[in-house]
Amino acid sequence: MFSVDVRSRLDSDVKQIELEAWIENQLPLLLEQNSAIAFEGAELLGCRPLGIRVSEKSFTLIPSNGHIKMNKGLDNAAVVVDMDEISFSDLVQDIQTPQSLATAKVIDLPLRDHFRFLKWWPVIRAIIDGRPVHKPGDIDFVEQDGSPLDLNRSFTLEDSNKDISWFLSQTGFLHLEGWWSQDLMHEIYTDIDNSIKKYQRGDGRSWWAKTKDGKDHCVRLQYFQEHSETVKKLLNDGKHKRIASLPGDGHTLEWNGSNQQNVIEALVKPIGIVEGISDLPWHKDCSLGRHSYDCSSITVGISVTGADDKSGQLAVVAGSHRANLQPNFIHPYLDLPVVALPTKTGDVTVHLSCTLHMSHPPIERERRVMYTSFSLPNKSEKVGVDRISKVREEAYMKVSQAPAK
Repeated sequence: MFSVDVRSRLDSDVKQIELEAWIENQLPLLLEQNSAIAFEGAELLGCRPLGIRVSEKSFTLIPSNGHIKMNKGLDNAAVVVDMDEISFSDLVQDIQTPQSLATAKVIDLPLRDHFRFLKWWPVIRAIIDGRPVHKPGDIDFVEQDGSPLDLNRSFTLEDSNKDISWFLSQTGFLHLEGWWSQDLMHEIYTDIDNSIKKYQRGDGRSWWAKTKDGKDHCVRLQYFQEHSETVKKLLNDGKHKRIASLPGDGHTLEWNGSNQQNVIEALVKPIGIVEGISDLPWHKDCSLGRHSYDCSSITVGISVTGADDKSGQLAVVAGSHRANLQPNFIHPYLDLPVVALPTKTGDVTVHLSCTLHMSHPPIERERRVMYTSFSLPNKSEKVGVDRISKVREEAYMKVSQAPAK
């Protein structure tokens, strides 16, 4: 099998950063080691001088003459970001990202400055982690024998785990065709209908959105296994567990069988959303934080109904899981191919947690899908997940998706 485990940090090593010591001692050392590769990314992304102010301390990162240099203070900064010491510590240690801090209103920048800060994120990781920012031509896609890989290939239950695993490691996604029966999906469709009335806005177990006719819709039904015995059986089925085994990294569902864990979510994607979020724009699942600790986990989308370009299909950026790039939008320089994933009822899509992906708003037919995930083994308590989870769960109340075109 072919590993997708790219973790580089341990939760047991996380500690509160001592601000003055890090700025005075650690940052200059990191710049000495990594500023040349970080500058290549900053130049490619068009990054302008970034000022960061934490408590009474401030510094500016400036791309200049093939390197990133640090100046004390905020002179010449094109954008200035203010944050508290805990948030700065999270940022340095890759627990939170600029996007999670912005969504939580920990930082509050004008839109133009927000995107300037977002562009710096892969450059900051290059400085701290020594991981170069993706450049055009860095990634190719090949079969195991070295021949070109067909990015539109799908797999069935009859295909070998080795072939499926190789494709996943190369592309960061899978289309599994006919994985579940249509009859089974019809049962789950009915369970969704029957359970929607059990959710209400503000219950902490669902997301809601309004359509242009003013109607309020439950669009994300969390803890859905509580409302469907069929789904409970699916989660324990060997076909589902087979997906977790594909990379050979020990991924597990992390479910003890109870209804108190949000192990699977049913999504209903209505037409014409104007308030709230049903269809997420381009992002990586690690875009809110913890890439270095959790990637790559496996996200599984089970098509209760089919999906195409008229009914909200998923799209992915092939190979983006292998690239240090901005995790919240597609920068114009990006050379990696966008692949649409139309599905039929009973098909499954798989994407890794650091694969760029999005779902198109449906324009002709409603879509229904379930999402669950498999995590890499981790024996330590996961630092910061409460903060990230709070950001995620409040997002639908703070942000509205762009209207469908």
